[in-house]
Amino acid sequence: MTGILVLAGTPIGDISDAPPRLAEELAGADVVAAEDTRRLRRLTQALGVTPKGRVVSYFEGNETARTPELVEELAGGARVLLVTDAGMPSVSDPGYRLVAAAVERDVKVTAVPGPSAVLTALALSGLPVDRFCFEGFLPRKAGERLGRLREVAQERRTLVYFEAPHRLDDALAAMAEVFGGERRAAVCRELTKTYEEVKRGPLAELAAWAAEGVRGEITVVVEGAPEKGAEEIDDAELVRRVRVREEAGERRKEAIAAVAVEAGLPKRQVFDAVVRAKREAGEGSR
Repeated sequence: MTGILVLAGTPIGDISDAPPRLAEELAGADVVAAEDTRRLRRLTQALGVTPKGRVVSYFEGNETARTPELVEELAGGARVLLVTDAGMPSVSDPGYRLVAAAVERDVKVTAVPGPSAVLTALALSGLPVDRFCFEGFLPRKAGERLGRLREVAQERRTLVYFEAPHRLDDALAAMAEVFGGERRAAVCRELTKTYEEVKRGPLAELAAWAAEGVRGEITVVVEGAPEKGAEEIDDAELVRRVRVREEAGERRKEAIAAVAVEAGLPKRQVFDAVVRAKREAGEGSR
């Protein structure tokens, strides 16, 4: 008989949020695969449980090499428990490769539901939560970051991002540039921890706030794009969209064509708006 793979959610801050089944699974699994074995040790001590099975590391650096080993354990009948440092495995954390490999071998996969920074931030944001997209971490490089944001600039659903504290100001500034500084957002910091904070406001204001420095684990929730008819998009907005695409690496001709399509306008109208803006900028510098 084949074994079973158990994906277990772990607390994102407050240890008392650990689901009751987590302690049972930690105690009873044949193999515990942990993103960080030291953090696992602190978790088990806090829960007052001692794993009976073998504990192995399973993180980004060894995920590819260790997956076949764990699949063989599963194929041999083992109960393998996968935990990450915080939240649910596979959600911007190790786990996807192991789940896919287990499914390929017809191994049963189940989960111990637990805390989620994504859902917690959504609930606290004050923004619509009926439809949302999780976008994970943005690219580190500025051009790639702008390109990724541009892909979802017209997304109507609420957007959720993870971000490192030292890159938060750049990320929010890029969002304000691509989505518009008036777009509502919420920066959720240190969720469920002692210094939990939710900062809400327009992206431009949040970017200015983050420029002063922010610490902790960060989840950003951004309002989806509003419905806009073609007649509501003025020349300044058309020019801004073209500029964002150009800065992300597109040629002007391609940028104008793409903006025309997304705005539902003739290319000539967008082209004329860009030409007028360029002419006005030249006259203003005299």
